[in-house]
Amino acid sequence: MKKISFIITFLIIGFISVVNAQGTYQLAVLKYSGGGDYYANPTALPNLITFCNQNLATNISADVPYVEVGSQDMFLYPMIHMTGHGNVVFSTAEVENLRNYMLAGGFLHIDDNYGMDEFIRVEIKKVFPNNTLVELPFDHPVFHQKFDFNGLPKIHEHDGKRPQAFGIIENGRLVCLYTVETDLSDGWEDQPVHNDPPEKRKQALQMGANILMYAFMD
Repeated sequence: MKKISFIITFLIIGFISVVNAQGTYQLAVLKYSGGGDYYANPTALPNLITFCNQNLATNISADVPYVEVGSQDMFLYPMIHMTGHGNVVFSTAEVENLRNYMLAGGFLHIDDNYGMDEFIRVEIKKVFPNNTLVELPFDHPVFHQKFDFNGLPKIHEHDGKRPQAFGIIENGRLVCLYTVETDLSDGWEDQPVHNDPPEKRKQALQMGANILMYAFMD
């Protein structure tokens, strides 16, 4: 296990060196099994990247690949986004790979696109069996990066429930952020997709930018 951890840490350090040398990096979308639509919201992450490059002076590649949960390619991306409406299943090998990715410094953002919640909670418990998804308080730094929020913005209404942000915290570090009852990544999509009001799209993109800033800079 120590050897595996060393190799993973080496991969992360190597990636950081590439970022520093080339001045750019990529984000990715997680491809998972179980029948859920991991490919939902195809314009979301590209639009968030454009917003961040314009407003945070980041230099993130506009090319957003899909990366499989069990692939070593995960370690090429400092932040991975996951979404969908339905079932999620991680194999034993995928559980180990995803855990190693986050422990080595990677950051996972999961956004329930309505219908994922009951499934993802079970799978995340496999990844971190000794950790509990804890709700983040409104004074958590993720809400107060470049843009100030009093918790998550509500982009779409489904069940009349409040939006919530949960996290997996390992050794004092937030390694996984799970956003639910917000439809945050819907708000990142091209405007005609959901026809959201400009203010809602603005809130979604600003909160997304905060997540990215927190993942890379906090």
